[in-house]
Amino acid sequence: MNATKLHVYLMPGMAANSSIFKHIKLPEAQFEQHLLSWFIPKKGMTLSDYALEMIKNIPHENPVLIGVSFGGLLVQEIAKHISCTKVIVVSSITHESQLPKRMRLAKYTKIHKLLPTGLVNNVELLAKYAFGETINKRLELYEEYLSVKDKYYIDWSIDQIVNWKQSSNLELPVHIHGEKDKVFPISNIKNCIRVKNGTHTMIIHRSRWFNEHLPAIILQ
Repeated sequence: MNATKLHVYLMPGMAANSSIFKHIKLPEAQFEQHLLSWFIPKKGMTLSDYALEMIKNIPHENPVLIGVSFGGLLVQEIAKHISCTKVIVVSSITHESQLPKRMRLAKYTKIHKLLPTGLVNNVELLAKYAFGETINKRLELYEEYLSVKDKYYIDWSIDQIVNWKQSSNLELPVHIHGEKDKVFPISNIKNCIRVKNGTHTMIIHRSRWFNEHLPAIILQ
C-alpha cells in the first residue's frame, strides 16, 4: 500500500523544529508525511552542500518537498540534486529579487553580521529573526517551535538567505504566500497562491487552510 502513496517531506523555517507541522494532516490513503530537521552546518558549508547532506534523510524516490521560509530555499536547493514530484515553498522566496530591500542592502553592506545573534537564547529575539514578529502572549508557543539556538547556525542561516542566488533553470516551485507576510512582503512576489490574511507563521496559525488545499495543490 505504501508504494502507492506520495512521500511528502516537510522542512521547517530558520531555527524552527518540525513541530510547526503538527497540525498539518494530509489524507493518509494518498500521502505519507516525513519531517525533516535542521542540523548545525559544518564550517564553510554552502547551502548547496547542506542540501546534499540533507538528501541523506530522503530515501524515497520522487518525493514531494515542502519548505517553509528558509526551509523553502533549502528544498529548492535539494531539488537541484534529486528528481521531485513537486516542490512547494511556503512563506518563502523563489528568486533573490524577492528579498526585501533591507536584506538586499545587507548583502552589500554586510550589516547582518553585526546582529546580536549571541543572544539567540532570548526567545523573543529569536522569534524576531525567524518569524519577523514581536511576541508577547504567545511566548510559550514560540518556545516550543523555536529550538535551534546555536549561534553559528543562526549566523550561517542569515548569511545564506541574504546571499542566496537562484541561478537554476529548474521549473519554478509552487509558491504559497500570505498577504500579510512581514518577512517577505507579498509586494515583491508574483505568481503565487495568495492566502488572505496569512502571515509569515501561517503554517502554524492557518493549518486548516493548508489541510483543505494542500492535497489538491500537490496532485494538480
